[in-house]
Amino acid sequence: MALPGTVKIDLALQGGGAHGAFTWGVLDRLLEEEWLDIDGISGTSAGAMNAAVLACGYAADGAPGARVALERFWRQVSAAASLSPFRRGPWDVLLGRWTLDQSPLFLAFDLAARVFSPYDFQSGQSNPLRNILSQQINFEALRKSPIRLFITATNVRTGLARIFRNEDLSADALLASACLPTMYKAVRIDGEDYWDGGYTGNPTVTPLVRECESHDTILVQINPVERTGTPRSAREILNRLNEISFNSPLLKELRMIALLRQSLSADAGENRADLETYRWAQMRIHRITSTRMTELGSSSKLNAEWAFLTLLRDEGRAAASLFLEQHGADIGQRSSFDLNQLLEAW
Repeated sequence: MALPGTVKIDLALQGGGAHGAFTWGVLDRLLEEEWLDIDGISGTSAGAMNAAVLACGYAADGAPGARVALERFWRQVSAAASLSPFRRGPWDVLLGRWTLDQSPLFLAFDLAARVFSPYDFQSGQSNPLRNILSQQINFEALRKSPIRLFITATNVRTGLARIFRNEDLSADALLASACLPTMYKAVRIDGEDYWDGGYTGNPTVTPLVRECESHDTILVQINPVERTGTPRSAREILNRLNEISFNSPLLKELRMIALLRQSLSADAGENRADLETYRWAQMRIHRITSTRMTELGSSSKLNAEWAFLTLLRDEGRAAASLFLEQHGADIGQRSSFDLNQLLEAW
């Protein structure tokens, strides 16, 4: 039960590999605010990891426990990555760039992924996150967490999203949400194969609207929606295609909210027979992002150096602090993210 003076919120966390450390920073800052009561979290890929780790830590020791759990998780991710063959090129290190674009092994892997699949090798690529998840998350406690979780994965056969809730969660469900098909074999759950949830919901907003009490959704967005100029190189083109495809499901849901809100406004609120439509239209949407994320290419999503992760964490904390300063008073009152701009192209 929420304490007097608190405001219930839910969180929508995007995926993006190591860039999820930005979300870690945002969550770390929001957890300092005792007046914010987290009702539910929808997460995909790295967002799913952050969601599950936060909820597990919260179940054990409230907000302080969640903050400790998040740092412990990202420290172990970085420690595991110290064994990775992917390293920044010497010029990138010298110039302070976090990209892996000049890493010989990354370039070789990137090229091979366009010719070979994980199924061309007997064992396939083993996901190092499995051991980390088994050590960091108590799934039995997670099923009893007061924070509702909605983790998205993509069903390979149907092309539809599957939402895993607290009672369904396992290491396999989280790995399915983060399963990039060019790197790993599909994760099989209940006789079905699953890929990264970003293809169908990054993240999915629908269960937050339907199943949570909160009317305020804070979206933590790490995949840039807009970029200036048109990409020219093959890598830039693929990077931009990746961003567009992983943002598309989310933007469609936000457009739906905008349309329902517009429809309700035209109706003057007199016809509220369709309670679900009314609930969608009444959602207040907020967004935390950073222009810093537009400076990072896709290859840096595989860079888990501790210095890079903490840089992203600090950027996330700063972005959350700026959001609270500018829009904290909007939470519980009005949307701070203008959804109408999503209708301009329609």
